[in-house]
Amino acid sequence: QVQLVESGGGLVQAGGSLRLSCAASGRTFTNFPMGWFRQAPGKEREFVAAISWNGGSTRYADSVKGRFTISRDNAKSTVYLQMSSLKPEDTAVYYCASRSTFDLRTSSDPSDYTYWGQGTQVTVSS
Repeated sequence: QVQLVESGGGLVQAGGSLRLSCAASGRTFTNFPMGWFRQAPGKEREFVAAISWNGGSTRYADSVKGRFTISRDNAKSTVYLQMSSLKPEDTAVYYCASRSTFDLRTSSDPSDYTYWGQGTQVTVSS
């Protein structure tokens, strides 16, 4: 089992920045690729960013590319999402997720992820 706890969400004006954190505990965090997803009211959960087990490979949704950066610190069992140039359409609940098997690849498919956090709200005002 892996437990994931997100933090860092909040209310920010358009153009501002936030950094989300996801602290993991339980099984060996360092072996697993991680991802961030988000869900806005009335919409399906969508992929935001993913990172490989060692941080050597990352993947982003086109909508956030160039504005968001995913990173991880395996010594702290934490994955981060640095969000800049935020837009009102970035408003959503943000979830971090962990895969449960070692894989060199990143994935944008939520069905590839086994463990999910409870989510943190990000609200961007115009």
